[in-house]
Amino acid sequence: MARKHSRTIISLTSAVIVAAALIFAFWPRPLLVDLAAVNRGTMSVTIDEEGRTRVHDAYVLATPVAGRLQRVEVLPGDAVVHNQSIVAQMLPSNPDALDIRTREQALTEVAAAEAALRLARAELNKAVADSDLAKADLERVRRLRESAMVSEAELDRAVREARSAGAILGTAEAAIAMREAQLANARASLISFQDADVPAETMLTQRESIPLYAPATGRVLRVLQESETTLPAGTAILEIGNIENDLEVVVELLSTDAVKVSPGDTVILEDWGGPTTLHGIVERVDPLGFTKFSALGVEEQRVNTIVQFTEPADARRALGHGYRVEARIIIWEADDILKIPASALFRRGSDWAVFREQGGKARLTPVRIGRNNGVEAEVLDGLQVGDTIVLYPGSSLADGVRIEQRAAG
Repeated sequence: MARKHSRTIISLTSAVIVAAALIFAFWPRPLLVDLAAVNRGTMSVTIDEEGRTRVHDAYVLATPVAGRLQRVEVLPGDAVVHNQSIVAQMLPSNPDALDIRTREQALTEVAAAEAALRLARAELNKAVADSDLAKADLERVRRLRESAMVSEAELDRAVREARSAGAILGTAEAAIAMREAQLANARASLISFQDADVPAETMLTQRESIPLYAPATGRVLRVLQESETTLPAGTAILEIGNIENDLEVVVELLSTDAVKVSPGDTVILEDWGGPTTLHGIVERVDPLGFTKFSALGVEEQRVNTIVQFTEPADARRALGHGYRVEARIIIWEADDILKIPASALFRRGSDWAVFREQGGKARLTPVRIGRNNGVEAEVLDGLQVGDTIVLYPGSSLADGVRIEQRAAG
């Protein structure tokens, strides 16, 4: 009888232990979550985009005449001084290697100019004779007038004739000067390097070169023509710019972002390779947009936004022309606002909501949101400073579910 009683006690004890183990195993446990507190502080909204540096006024040196460019000895980065540093040398080509037709046309123009000059000289001789005659007539009329032999009208007429003859003489002399200039111009078209009668001071030989001076003070940005070659007039040789004082940043913004940016907005420049963060301000937003295709082939409408540095040149000494930077343009900023991490928000219909921790349970709380920069969001209504909210709420989280802070690490 005692053995049977002991077996019953053992069976009941085992059943209680199994039941307790099952209850413990299936009893609902708090959901582990990440929590954060609602606080007040500074918040900003930025437009982040890649930009590139450039020299605002880059000067391109071009060949002034057609000729042979000597090998360019300056290198990119060399310092040059305006109108002092010689950056290239040119040998002008012979511009007077005339073919038969061109030379005959030039000879004809010279002959015509000589004939016109002879005609002008003949007209000058006639004008001189007429002027002398008019002056002599005027003297005779004046003497006769003193003796009352002629009328006052006759004297006036003689004065007019003398003045008219003088004006014609002046016109003839001016015509002589004009015809002489035309003849000199026509003869100049016949000047050739092979002509023995060309004045030495007006002839360039093959050993005489034209020095090309730097058009601005700064540094050589790039050399477009390095080797010795024959070039026509107007060909670009090299580019010069002032990196220290004339460097700016060009940011290609989407047109939908560009309309939110205004001149004077603060810009933070990061990831340019230097140890510090640079700052600038928006100088202007171009009024003209352009079409650009993204790396995925998507057609985008872009707008150039120009940013000026606010730091001295020493802070960005390593930056040059065409370098890449990451620009963050601040379009809104506030110092004392109620804010929460944006990762706590989720949509509930058309409104925003969060899960607020209260008494160890999650409570669904609708909120009204203002600005949102993707990291933080401005809270206009629904929460207070010190409230604790759930970050990254999952699908298993619902109103009234017990929650517990996940251990760090």
